[in-house]
Amino acid sequence: MTPNHLSETLKSQHNWLITTHKGPDGDAVGSVVAWAAYAQVCAKKYLILFPDQPAAYLCPFLEGYNWEVFDADKNYDFDVLFALDYNAPSRVGQDMSSFVANYPAVKVMMDHHPGPEDFCDIMVSNPRACATTEVIYQTLAQLEQIDQVNIAMAQGLYLGLMTDTGSFRFPSVSAATHSMVAHLHELGLKHHLIHEAVYDVNSVTRLQLRGYAIAEKLQLYPQYRLGIMSLNKEELKRFSYQKGDTEGLVNVILSIEGFDLGIFLLETDEGVKLSFRSKGERYVNLFAQTHFSGGGHQYAAGGFSEGNLAQTLGKLESLLSQL
Repeated sequence: MTPNHLSETLKSQHNWLITTHKGPDGDAVGSVVAWAAYAQVCAKKYLILFPDQPAAYLCPFLEGYNWEVFDADKNYDFDVLFALDYNAPSRVGQDMSSFVANYPAVKVMMDHHPGPEDFCDIMVSNPRACATTEVIYQTLAQLEQIDQVNIAMAQGLYLGLMTDTGSFRFPSVSAATHSMVAHLHELGLKHHLIHEAVYDVNSVTRLQLRGYAIAEKLQLYPQYRLGIMSLNKEELKRFSYQKGDTEGLVNVILSIEGFDLGIFLLETDEGVKLSFRSKGERYVNLFAQTHFSGGGHQYAAGGFSEGNLAQTLGKLESLLSQL
């Protein structure tokens, strides 16, 4: 990617379709919010298109923006498609992947996950960045557009940074990250309000679900310095599960003294979603990619199994020695 190529695209294309991955997390929502706010600054028409409904705790960040969930029967006519916080069409899910891969317009990717696939005309990829919102900020600086960052953009940018770094505790955080945060503060960002909106919105049933998972469903394997936590569909129903209720639960395992790898399994109607987290010299992305059709970062990865929870747990336990 050359700055001129992207700059020319941003100037010449006036209808922007802004997309992100399935199961959008804080970095995904923060990225599309920041980019939609930038579209408004540039007087562009835009639409944020999600593969599925974002979690309820993230929806307030979308207030005031044009967004919807993908409809395969609808015609989306835009000049340019932005792929934010994902680097392969498969990451938007089965229903939307062919739409992204075959979209007949200029496609621009901005992402920080390793191993990007070649599906976009312009690819801005930086696996060293701690979040896609950091990639967006760096890109605007490269395009000499950093003075266009306003408070609306700052809120989305900070949301991505905060959530994808575990509140700035992961090794991916750099001096550049903190310099970016300093600039956002100078713009008037109230960072504590974003933290409260993400982490201080518990319902009683959400707390009960998380407490149950820790007290009753945590399996420890001291010989491997790892723990596994799992929840099946019946348990989720018992505690009135809502999307996002288990966000970050896997990190609890990493807080156990002497443990440096945690795995969380969530059973859905489609199959089992797996979340892997690690620290130190333990890496999880290759394991997730090899055995569970997933991938991600060295210390944070996801995967999927089409079997039920018992089958997936059995497969996982047979592979623990490889972690």
